[in-house]
Amino acid sequence: MLVQQILKSKGNDDVVTVRPGSTVQAVAELLSSRRIGAVIVSPDGKRATGIVSERDIVREIGRRGAACLGDPVESLMTAKIIGCTRGETTDQVLGRMTEGRFRHMPVIEGEEMVGLISIGDVVKARLMELGAEKEALEGMIKGF
Repeated sequence: MLVQQILKSKGNDDVVTVRPGSTVQAVAELLSSRRIGAVIVSPDGKRATGIVSERDIVREIGRRGAACLGDPVESLMTAKIIGCTRGETTDQVLGRMTEGRFRHMPVIEGEEMVGLISIGDVVKARLMELGAEKEALEGMIKGF
């Protein structure tokens, strides 16, 4: 399955972004209220300059305490973003996510984000693929 199909199945490919300079507390509140695991840091909502996850915030709170909540998001965002394109397969994306030990990946075409997928989205798509393959093989074995 291709990333494009994952984006279509999600129905809403809007990417939740925050502007540089947003506080860590504002990001944490956004993550909580939207019930999402990561946001993209972007000056214009199209170009990704960083990504911040719940895990990033929890690690920093564990390291420095609540004092970090007033810091700008740039202080703990991951600036080296690893993205994918619509044409990549679930296996390619899942391999990169597993190797890099991250759970969210922006979908980028040219210089612009066109979506954001999570490891849950990719696993769900892969399970659907495996289910379809299983049914096809069972049909071949049974002669249907």
